Amino acid sequence: MPSAVAKVAHAAPVAAPVPAAAPVDALPPVAVASADPSKWGRVDEEGTVYVRTADGERVVGSWQAGEPEEGLAHFARRFDDIRTEVELLETRLASGSGDPKHAATNAKHIKDSLAEAHVVGDLVGLQARLDQVIAHAAVALDHAKHARDEARAGSVARKEELVTEAEQLAEESTQWKVAGDRLRQILDEWKTIKGVDRKTDEQLWRRFSKARDTFNRRRGSHFADLDRQRSTAKSRKQELVDEAELLSESDDWGPTAARYKELMLEWKAAGRAPKDADDTLWQRFRAAQDKFFSRRSSVFDERDAEFAQNAKAKEELLAEAEKINVKGDLDAARAQLHKIQEKWELIGKVPRERIRELEGRMRAVEEKVRTAADAQWRKTDPEAEARAAQFRERVEQFEAQAAKARAAGDKRRAEQAEAQAAQWREWLAAAEQAVASR
Repeated sequence: MPSAVAKVAHAAPVAAPVPAAAPVDALPPVAVASADPSKWGRVDEEGTVYVRTADGERVVGSWQAGEPEEGLAHFARRFDDIRTEVELLETRLASGSGDPKHAATNAKHIKDSLAEAHVVGDLVGLQARLDQVIAHAAVALDHAKHARDEARAGSVARKEELVTEAEQLAEESTQWKVAGDRLRQILDEWKTIKGVDRKTDEQLWRRFSKARDTFNRRRGSHFADLDRQRSTAKSRKQELVDEAELLSESDDWGPTAARYKELMLEWKAAGRAPKDADDTLWQRFRAAQDKFFSRRSSVFDERDAEFAQNAKAKEELLAEAEKINVKGDLDAARAQLHKIQEKWELIGKVPRERIRELEGRMRAVEEKVRTAADAQWRKTDPEAEARAAQFRERVEQFEAQAAKARAAGDKRRAEQAEAQAAQWREWLAAAEQAVASR
């Protein structure tokens, strides 16, 4: 028995989908042709295979290898393969994992091939299903384009923000390390931003590159100026060190100590020299200063010991002076005080914090002797009574003038006379007190 050969056409290949799709709405399923192929086609007595279409029957091949049902099932399975490919396109579009452009291309290719496809199945339903896939792919393409446009706009906006920040840092910032670190961070982020068209990206990059160059020039100029300032500071501090070392041998304690204070102020005003030089010069400056003040302290310690001994000697004289008796022989008391004063002057200086105390005690003794002498003089003054009588007479004169003026109605002259009488009355009281205290 001669072998029969089935004449069939090959279906068009379907390209692999690329992620970028938008979901599609659910579509009514296309029936599996192999389940009941006789519903969609037939095989005549001569083995010719037909498929039913909207325009009538169309020959899709011949079947000579077996029973007619087997031939229908064979061509129906080919239809099911195409249906499966269409369902795969639908699934990928629905999940968003497929490339809508590739899906549309494959769907159109399959649709165009249906007119001559050697298959048995629901060609009308499958064509409608392909039309839906193509429509949804178009929508997905539009969505993808909109998403790309939004992403591109976002990328452009972000790069513009970074450029603006870089330009501001380049023109204004003096925080050199912080700004330099931030510019490097901007560059790192810049490299991660994609999707900007070449022309816009080049324009933004030129602005960013210019900002970095501007910042680097400003920073370089700043540090060059700083180097010059530090060189000047080094020279000035060298001069101060030389003077400090020269003064370290001075014995003119007060003026030299004052000059060291001035040198310290000038040192601070000179600014910072390069670190190594600054540290070395400072150590020399401090060593010279310490040397002078150490010598001064040694001298002052000896002087303080001497002053302490002087204070002790004056305390002994004060103890003697404070025992002087002013109620007895006043001439002897004054002679004794005079001898003590002579010794006092010969002793010399005492610690500064003891001066007020010791001088105060000596003045108290001197005042006690002087007060006693004054009291004695007042008691022996022959003119005290005469002065009291004179003051009394003047009081009486002004009182009489006041009474006469008041009687004459001259109020102003009366008040003037009464005021003068009051003044002389006070002096009279003091004179009478002096006489009474003898």
